[in-house]
Amino acid sequence: MAGYQRKTALSPKEVLEKAELLLPETIGLNRTGQTAHGATFDGEEGTVTLSAHRHGPYTSVIANTDRLRTSRLDYEIQRFLNRLPYEPGDVGGPGAGEPT
Repeated sequence: MAGYQRKTALSPKEVLEKAELLLPETIGLNRTGQTAHGATFDGEEGTVTLSAHRHGPYTSVIANTDRLRTSRLDYEIQRFLNRLPYEPGDVGGPGAGEPT
C-alpha cells in the first residue's frame, strides 16, 4: 500500500469532482463509495481512497492505494495529484515535458 499527499487551492468538492471525471478515463477506476470528504475508486488496476479536507485557503488531499509504489495505479494517482492547482490562481494541468 502507498499513500500520497498534495496541497491544492481547489475545494474538497472540486477535487472529488475532478477525480470523478479523470480517474475513470485515465485508469479505468469507477467510484464505489463516497463520503462528505472522500471517495473510493475501484478497477482492474486496484483501489484508491481519496480524502480532501479544507485548511484555510488550501485543501489537503490524501490518496491511499492498495498497490506498490511501482504500479500503474500509483503512477497515475501521482500524476492526478500533480495536476491539481497548487496556489490560488494556478491553472493546474500537466507539468513541463508531460503529455497532455
